[in-house]
Amino acid sequence: MKYIAILFLIILMNCRGQNQETESQHKYTNALINETSPYLLQHAHNPVDWHAWNEQTLEKAKSENKLILISVGYSACHWCHVMEHESFEDSLVAQVMNKNFINIKVDREERPDIDQVYMSAVNLMTNGRGGWPLNVVTLPDGKPIWGDTYLEKDRWVSVLNQISKLYKESPNKLTQQAENVQNGINSIAVVEVNSNAPVFEKPFIADAVSNWSKDFDKKFGGTNREPKFMMPNNYHFLLRYAHQNNDKNLLDFVNLTLKKIAFGGVYDHVGGGFSRYSTDGKWHVPHFEKMLYDNGQLVSLYSDAYLLTKNKLYKDVVEETLGFITNEMTTSEGAFYSSFDADSKTPEGELEEGTFYVWQKEALKPLLKDDFDLFSEYYNVNNFGLWENQNYVLIRKDDDSSIIEKHNISLKELQEKKSQWKSMLKEARNKRPKPRMDDKALTSWNGLMLKGYVDAYRVFQNKEYLDAALGNANFIISKVLRKDGGLNHTYKEGESKINGYLEDYATVIDAFIALYEITLNEDWLITARDLATYTFEHFYDEKSKLFFYTSDEDASLVTRNIVYYDNVIPSSNSIMAKNLFKLFHYFDSKTFEETAITMLNNVKPEMSEYPSSYSNWLDLMLNYTNPFYEVAIAGKEAKEKISELNQTYIPNKLIAGSTTENNLPLLENRYNPDQTLIYVCVNKACKLPVSKVDAAINLLDK
Repeated sequence: MKYIAILFLIILMNCRGQNQETESQHKYTNALINETSPYLLQHAHNPVDWHAWNEQTLEKAKSENKLILISVGYSACHWCHVMEHESFEDSLVAQVMNKNFINIKVDREERPDIDQVYMSAVNLMTNGRGGWPLNVVTLPDGKPIWGDTYLEKDRWVSVLNQISKLYKESPNKLTQQAENVQNGINSIAVVEVNSNAPVFEKPFIADAVSNWSKDFDKKFGGTNREPKFMMPNNYHFLLRYAHQNNDKNLLDFVNLTLKKIAFGGVYDHVGGGFSRYSTDGKWHVPHFEKMLYDNGQLVSLYSDAYLLTKNKLYKDVVEETLGFITNEMTTSEGAFYSSFDADSKTPEGELEEGTFYVWQKEALKPLLKDDFDLFSEYYNVNNFGLWENQNYVLIRKDDDSSIIEKHNISLKELQEKKSQWKSMLKEARNKRPKPRMDDKALTSWNGLMLKGYVDAYRVFQNKEYLDAALGNANFIISKVLRKDGGLNHTYKEGESKINGYLEDYATVIDAFIALYEITLNEDWLITARDLATYTFEHFYDEKSKLFFYTSDEDASLVTRNIVYYDNVIPSSNSIMAKNLFKLFHYFDSKTFEETAITMLNNVKPEMSEYPSSYSNWLDLMLNYTNPFYEVAIAGKEAKEKISELNQTYIPNKLIAGSTTENNLPLLENRYNPDQTLIYVCVNKACKLPVSKVDAAINLLDK
């Protein structure tokens, strides 16, 4: 992958007032100056007459009968910045755009609904080459006629001129093109209802995993392709499947993958946390942007992997990643910021990808002194770790035991040295200009990070993790949960806005259920149920028996999507189906039960052919093919026994508990003031209660 140095002025202010105060310092100012999104504000002083996506802009296109040019990106997107510098900051390019188009800039993180619709169109028109920046030209009514990703300036101008000429001379051709694309989008949005009875069996999952395993990279983990994305949910499912089926080879592969990711340059060995993906096959050189959603999910994954394996590497990864989140991405209100940019300033003042994170030997030698040789071997400041331009991306290759044996030092000595190295390098690195941060809080991503903190607390019992989880959960309740029971999608500087999407509800419900299981505070469970009820009222599709991505209260786009493929983030529908499965058990709701089964059954026909795109659905299917346990713990020592129970990896269970009388279906008439009892049940059929956690674990088919 070719990395391009970018020369352009950073225009990112803290609030609209500051932008307006400094407006006179800039030659150009467009309508984006009134937005709060850092990505949109980065384009507020382009010569392009950018507008935000809103009814006024769309009406302007219709009234002037002009084509719409929609450009979608996000704050941490490297190639978005490249295209801005090359094209959108160029006044001659801007003349072409302003003359012929109504130009709309979209932050895909603020408006994932717009991104999804036009990404589908671009994938259709380019045979699957969608990505960001995403550039689409539409008719005045928003129907797409052309789309592509990054284009160099000359090609960009040429394409726009051709489209403009065709619109003036042969508009009917573009109208027909729009109809063809629209039909394609509509066909993608259709989910076929499975008329077969819901039958979920172990051989179906086994065949899917076998098919999937043909793509495994047995040397570096992950899949046999580049670039490599971490795909946390894939390995969460495979970890569980390997464990429940005593599949040692598969478990070894999952551990190989997690180890190589943690050893790789995609993991920040100095400051903690993960970059978005690896550009190569050995997890070495990342695309250096750090996204909240990756880190939240990877904390959950490494926590569970530690619970099963007790591998200290996994614990270190969790601790360091959460240290990064706490120190760099958490607000005073308990919210989590969205991302850090891939680019930062070089000593010459130029923006370049990875500058903040890479090292050169000349900088390392005076810092490490006598430890330089040992450090260089440990983190491969050699040909294995060399990137480009004499820059090294730290990467591990050997286990600690190999280093200890080779250099005849103790584990304690090595750990002390590693701690000193990281401290020294972090201090030196913090003197560099930091990457820009996208400081909006997205509800869905906050839900993923909240779940990460909950899972880390469940495994490691560190009270700081619980405090962070509760702080974020209370932020969601107080700042983004509306009085009508709905959620908003984004929050920044005291303002919560944009009606929430299904992913906001799905991830928050999931996190609140998990929070209930470790706190036994029933308010979190009740709120999760109420949010699920809200999604039935505003998102449910009676035809497909799945949920639309957007609310029925949102302005309509050219199509209304149903998102059910699992990707880097599991699909909102698969998370919802798992939520409904659990909420059925808690509240004995037939609606929740039947909906979860129907959702899984409707997706089932596609799962075996592309299992990696349905890993969260496969995880749900395991709940039906293996016993799934309801563990009810009632009594004054319920919390202590739950903490003890959680020290064993048992993925096929949910927990209900109370330290007082409780009328939840799983807890009713089970409280004993003199004794804390554990009930292990399957579909309401319970074994005799036990008082010892070990005895309860023995009743579980893990």
